[in-house]
Amino acid sequence: MAEARSITTIQAAAILISTIIGVGVLPLPLFAVHAAESGAPLITFISALVAMVSLVLVSVLGMRFPSQTISQYSETIIGKWPGRVGSIMVIASFAILTSMAAREFGEVVITAVLPRTPLEVTVMVMLLLAAIATRNNITTFAYIHFFYFPFILVPALLITVLALKNADTINLLPIWGNGNIGIKGTVYGILTIASLFQSAFVLTIVIPAMRRPNRALQASIWSMVISGGLYVTIVLATVSVFGSEEIKNLLWPTLELAKATSLPANVLERLDAAFLAVWVTAVFTTLFSTYFLTVTELGNLFHFKDHRMLSFFLLPILFLMAMLPQNILQMYTVSRFSGLTRHCITIGYPAFLLIIAWVRGKRGDRT
Repeated sequence: MAEARSITTIQAAAILISTIIGVGVLPLPLFAVHAAESGAPLITFISALVAMVSLVLVSVLGMRFPSQTISQYSETIIGKWPGRVGSIMVIASFAILTSMAAREFGEVVITAVLPRTPLEVTVMVMLLLAAIATRNNITTFAYIHFFYFPFILVPALLITVLALKNADTINLLPIWGNGNIGIKGTVYGILTIASLFQSAFVLTIVIPAMRRPNRALQASIWSMVISGGLYVTIVLATVSVFGSEEIKNLLWPTLELAKATSLPANVLERLDAAFLAVWVTAVFTTLFSTYFLTVTELGNLFHFKDHRMLSFFLLPILFLMAMLPQNILQMYTVSRFSGLTRHCITIGYPAFLLIIAWVRGKRGDRT
């Protein structure tokens, strides 16, 4: 049990932060501007609060069943076969998330860095790296995230803060937006941005390995404050530098922000290369988490003692799914639709399980 209960609260928070900060950082300001124009930072903040609901639900469930993952305690709460149906939905949903994130990574790389490299190569390389990494146990999983955590957060914050020297506060007015989007468009935008936080659902498999599962909620709150704060800062900086109308013409506004940012004394006139290096690391940690969640829950579904045999089994399936969209626009359409429907899994399903657990008085073993 020493290895099984090896993850500290700080490590759990680091896992969530490095998981949340991922491929969605690049189009984030575009999503926010489409939702509220100059009110994009406020909408991003609201989206983080919506995403927080999922983490709170998962944390409360995890503290109630501290030795089980969601696929295990769902069978306890609602029965064997309904629980398995729910687990299959979770597995399928995060398999799609993993494949679309890998495809988006490939699209960015061949567009901004390696235009002569086939898309299939970049997607396969990232998926292969994630597949190899998922063959480790949960303790090594935590160590890898904890190691990369400062290399993701600190440079991202530094680049964003440096970009603020080019800011024009008039671009942020009015702070609630100009009202041209409409309620429906704003709600759609909030849910789209909130879907960028869904990879934090990995907490469901982290809690059983925590030394003190009763602190899962604390780890969730800190991770959302830090990652959500970074997302709001990125949107704030991007909108204040470019303005909402200009952002609508950019595919990856955050990358353009890095291009327009330089270090003091012009030590580096453009920070896009440094930012892309940080972004690649962030994409890997996100894919690592969603891939690990998928194979672990698949192993729990079939009651395997070891999930490692499934790592390479899923690889060709995820690759084929990633290559299904015909172009980048279709890829973003699939990503947005799957992200919106995934809220039923990340918010609706845990809420349903928690209510049934309360009604039936179901509770896991105390640790």
